[in-house]
Amino acid sequence: MTGSEAPRRRRLRRLARRASVIVAAVVAALTVASFSYNLATGPAPRPPGLRMLSAGGFDTRYRTWGTSGSPVVLVPGAFETADTFDALGTALGTDHRVFAIDLTGTGYSTPSPPFTASHLADQLVAFMAAEGLTGADAPVIVGHSSGAAVVGIAALRGRNVVAGVMFLDGDAIGLGGAPSLLGWLLVDPYRTTILRLGLSSSWLIRTIYNTQCGPGCPPLTPAGVETWRQPLQQPGYESAAAYTIRHGIPSMTTAEFSQLRANAVPKRVVSGIHDSQISAADAAETASRIGAPPPAAVPGRHLTMISSPQQVAAAIRAFIRSTGHP
Repeated sequence: MTGSEAPRRRRLRRLARRASVIVAAVVAALTVASFSYNLATGPAPRPPGLRMLSAGGFDTRYRTWGTSGSPVVLVPGAFETADTFDALGTALGTDHRVFAIDLTGTGYSTPSPPFTASHLADQLVAFMAAEGLTGADAPVIVGHSSGAAVVGIAALRGRNVVAGVMFLDGDAIGLGGAPSLLGWLLVDPYRTTILRLGLSSSWLIRTIYNTQCGPGCPPLTPAGVETWRQPLQQPGYESAAAYTIRHGIPSMTTAEFSQLRANAVPKRVVSGIHDSQISAADAAETASRIGAPPPAAVPGRHLTMISSPQQVAAAIRAFIRSTGHP
């Protein structure tokens, strides 16, 4: 070692120590700031006047439209609630009894982990049983986006559970691969802070809505932004979001797809013509995978129940008639 190398290495070691001290100080400051922000914000209170039903160990928030006709149960996808179906429920409720639920972990239903597709299907089946929607009064169940996996699994729970299953803008397939590395690195308190900061941005909520819904959807008013934001600020949502980040959206297994295909329950697939998440080829493959006829297409992107409620309602009515129900 030359005489000049020893001082250089000592300087490098000193710089490394200083850098580690600075990094530790920054991490500590961010952690304190994150904890402080989380304590200052906190979950939002549940609005008064919600309709709740306790059954099967679940406290499920739900909405209804219509008082006559055969029943239909609408199941939301990720980041969605029963309120997402307001336009569709209104359109379909003129001649059907329509129900929509908040899945546990998202919206106003009481959180009940784990947030697997099978567990969510248990919630759906328990709700239908408590409402008397079984046997001759079994409903057609419509799952939007990741809700398709929930209704697909619910149809496998036994005979006379459902009259038919519709996948709306969903294929019940996960996003693929092992759990995201980001999901394991994004830990509390930072995860909660990032989620709450995202939800605090009206611009971000409007941007996601406009991208997913398209020009056929009504623009979000300030009240509309709150309709999307407030359900995601409820206690327990961060846990559900963390589960999704780590394990992916609810999906069906290969074995469950095979069982659904072999099941005699009627099935349909409906998707938006311009849905970037479910192409026409994807919809056709999904229909084949579950043993359904060729899929139907309606105007819109991914949120067709908002952009095209009348067309989606017509597709549901046509499906119901094909099952022999009025």
